[in-house]
Amino acid sequence: MRLIGTWSHLIIDVAIVILLVFGPAYAGFAGRQADLAWVLAGALGLLVAFTFVKAIRFVVHGVIEIVLIAIVLAMPWLAGFARGVHSRNFYLFAGVVMLAIWLMTDFRRLRSSARKQPTV
Repeated sequence: MRLIGTWSHLIIDVAIVILLVFGPAYAGFAGRQADLAWVLAGALGLLVAFTFVKAIRFVVHGVIEIVLIAIVLAMPWLAGFARGVHSRNFYLFAGVVMLAIWLMTDFRRLRSSARKQPTV
């Protein structure tokens, strides 16, 4: 059963955007690794905004977000900074948190339709 609905997911996504923006300074790294975190924060922020204004459906949001999650998890190796402990661990932490939230989210809105069905 999926536990997180649309609004909860979007609010959590905003918190992840904040994590990606301020996390590099807190984790103690800068440069290209931080720049990439900010780019990913911008991409996730745009995804949230487009979903919020209903320019894209929530199911599409989920598909795009799983691609972003894969990029976040692979970024230390794709960008060549996997030896940097702080940046690598930050990206892995952010990716695992994003994946956990994604797995718990009801992208097809089955949770809300189950509530609307009358009980016999």
